[in-house]
Amino acid sequence: MQLRIKLIIAAVAVIVIGLVTVILINRFSPSLEVMPLTEYYNTADDEIVLIIQNEMSEDKGYYIDSIPYVRYSLVKQRFNSRFYLSPHEDVVIYTTPIENIKITADKQAISVNKKKTTLEYVPLKTIEGELYMAMPFVRDYSDIEYSMYENPNRMLITCEWGENELCSTVEKEASLRCEPDIKSPILEELAVGAAVVMVDSSEDIGGGFVKVLSEDGVIGYVKSNRLEESEYKTRESSYIPPEYTHITRDHDICMVWHQVTNETANNGLLDLLNSTKGVNTISPTWFSIKDNDGNISSLASERYVARAHEAGVEVWGLCNDFNEEVDLATVFSTTKSRERLENKLLSMAIEYGLDGINIDFEKIKTEFAEDYIQFLRELSVKCRTNGIVLSVDDYVPMEYRSYYDYSEQGNVADYVVIMAYDEHYSGGEAGSVSSLSYVNKAVTDIQNYVPADQVIIALPFYTRLWKIGTGDGGKEKTTSEAYGMKGAQNMLNEYGVSATWDDATSQFYAEFKDGPDTCKIWLENEKSIDEKLKAVTGGGVNNVAFWKLGFENTETWNVISNYINAAGSEN
Repeated sequence: MQLRIKLIIAAVAVIVIGLVTVILINRFSPSLEVMPLTEYYNTADDEIVLIIQNEMSEDKGYYIDSIPYVRYSLVKQRFNSRFYLSPHEDVVIYTTPIENIKITADKQAISVNKKKTTLEYVPLKTIEGELYMAMPFVRDYSDIEYSMYENPNRMLITCEWGENELCSTVEKEASLRCEPDIKSPILEELAVGAAVVMVDSSEDIGGGFVKVLSEDGVIGYVKSNRLEESEYKTRESSYIPPEYTHITRDHDICMVWHQVTNETANNGLLDLLNSTKGVNTISPTWFSIKDNDGNISSLASERYVARAHEAGVEVWGLCNDFNEEVDLATVFSTTKSRERLENKLLSMAIEYGLDGINIDFEKIKTEFAEDYIQFLRELSVKCRTNGIVLSVDDYVPMEYRSYYDYSEQGNVADYVVIMAYDEHYSGGEAGSVSSLSYVNKAVTDIQNYVPADQVIIALPFYTRLWKIGTGDGGKEKTTSEAYGMKGAQNMLNEYGVSATWDDATSQFYAEFKDGPDTCKIWLENEKSIDEKLKAVTGGGVNNVAFWKLGFENTETWNVISNYINAAGSEN
């Protein structure tokens, strides 16, 4: 009896030990379950998982006829901001320094500078109502690399370079799991010597796991003790970016704008030029956008250009956007209108023998800013091909004006002209039109985007007389009127008022009464211009411009010529 009891106890003990062993084995032994990658990535047969910079994107691509396609908006945002989608048609345009390339949705034929060529694949596809771009086409024009893997389809894309990437090598055979848990299903086995990229090696993951990207584009978790010590490697790009050449002069630019409001005004050029010193470029305000179709009005004169050239002065014809009847959004966002404007400007430059075109579009808004930048890209190709200088006028850089994209302007245009005036403008509060601190800001800030030798700082020959009085309802009302240097001084003389130097603005300042109104004026003259030119050249910029010819006094040219000569101008 006792023997039987002992045998039963022994049997139970064996069973218990066995059960405990099984439990312990089940608890601490790694799972051998394999999760198919098709299930892990949960993609349809023609979809592509996108892994960008070692991170899985929420976007999906498509694999059609052995060509990977990625959503246009993703391409634009992550890979190449120069791709431009025409708002009114399914056409994507890419502009290089010498080519304008158009691709139309669902067609193999593309247009390169108006000449058609056919690719071996469709570069732009409409998929489920959205535009997708073929990655081979994107790669041809972008600083990216990609690798495709199948079953399931997944693509590794690298678009950022020069940063250190933490990498490691598998030291012992390891399982790549979908979660940081030994019970998590296995995605794939990593062989000894296989390379992985550390996606996340922080202790927060826990369990001794790290998150890695395998060589064939699978992201998962692996035990860190299966890997060798990590080391940083640098991503290196083999992409050669397009070279934007610029038609810049081997002398410093001293430009004046000549406001021409009728053909008769062209006749006074020589008299105006004879009163100047150091001027080597003149920009007459000849052209203006006339209608929504991109046509322009013109006051251009061959005789004017000939006379300027005889005086050793280049002519950069200005085009403005001041016509209130023109819808600028329509002009710039419509391909035909935009191209017509470009072609009209180019034909005028060639017909009249202009040395350059000066774009003075001051009414650009956020909603069509990208269309405007595309206009500049396309115009730059035409100007570059024909040896015509392209300059663009801009306000002083401010955060709220970032949509002007000064960096891209510096890439495509030859000169970026910063109008360091209208600090206080008509319709606003009284103040200096161009204080010294404002000029300093212009000089400093634009060089964050554009090289100094492509920058022209524009200074004012004018000022504003501000009148502060009482308007309707007893509210304070401020009005202003523009004056040239001579006109402003004559006005003060009439009032018997003397201006005093204001250190805060580096200008002469006067304040007086005109009946019930308080008048304020910050004067521009040879002394204020001298202070501004010190700031410009001292800030590393030697190219200057002035608005406008005829508003200056004689003494100002003596000051300007000193700086132009010191800057090494040949004129």
